[in-house]
Amino acid sequence: MFDLNGAMERFAGKLALENILAAVITLLVCMVAVRLLLKLARRLLRRTKLEERIRRYILMALKLLLYTLTVVFTAGSLGINMTSLVALLSVGSLGVTLAAEDVLGNVAGGLVILSSHPFTIGDFIESGGVSGTVEEIGLFYTKLTTPDNKLVQMPNSSIVTANITNFSAHPTRRVELKVSAAYDAPTAQVTALLAQMAQEHPLVLAEPEPAVHVEQYGDSAICYVMRVWCANADYWTVYYDLMDGFKAAFDAAGIEMTYPHLNIHLGEGAYADPDALGRGDKKRAAGPSDKSVRRNDG
Repeated sequence: MFDLNGAMERFAGKLALENILAAVITLLVCMVAVRLLLKLARRLLRRTKLEERIRRYILMALKLLLYTLTVVFTAGSLGINMTSLVALLSVGSLGVTLAAEDVLGNVAGGLVILSSHPFTIGDFIESGGVSGTVEEIGLFYTKLTTPDNKLVQMPNSSIVTANITNFSAHPTRRVELKVSAAYDAPTAQVTALLAQMAQEHPLVLAEPEPAVHVEQYGDSAICYVMRVWCANADYWTVYYDLMDGFKAAFDAAGIEMTYPHLNIHLGEGAYADPDALGRGDKKRAAGPSDKSVRRNDG
């Protein structure tokens, strides 16, 4: 008599053994493929101009993806229904993505900064209303040291979406200074004095040539502008040296540095005795009143 139960058990055992062998073979093939693909990716990334940190991040992401696929293929070889597992992983990844949206935004911003090179470590930049020297460019945050020695950690997502001013991008910078002088001082004398100050400063570059011009005719003074070029690292030294020297140079040349003031001229009909105002004396010292009052009774 045919033993149905025994035949089913033998078939299940054979099927299980075949699945295990297929899963082992699949795992071995996938591991070899992962190693070859990662080795090929490393060679290709070395030929690019990407920074070493970006290369490591790309390799980590690629390794995670390949190992995930290895698990999926191996589980499929064991006869496990992967449709439900893939759907579960999709829902889970979507939830993680929504929960870590800001984190992923910072990661993307960090990759953009590292790949596009808007600044490097040691540069003095301004972004999002914060100025400082770049100390570290991380995957999530960029660290800046402000001029008053405060450490600011800025999210990368906020940096890449804001304007970035890199003051260290070029080897030279232009220094612009403004100063005013009295109208009595000839403009040629003032511009010559300012040009001499620029030429005599040891850190001011000869090329581009310093420029001095009249910028504006103000109410109480003539405004001048001086533009000179210097090495990037000497910017503040040149700025404050010239600014500190204006007063002494103008005094030595007899040029008055004016400030806003108001001249009051008293004409006919004014009070002859200034103290009369303090005593409440309303009598005019000379001349008729310059105002008349018309009375209307009806």
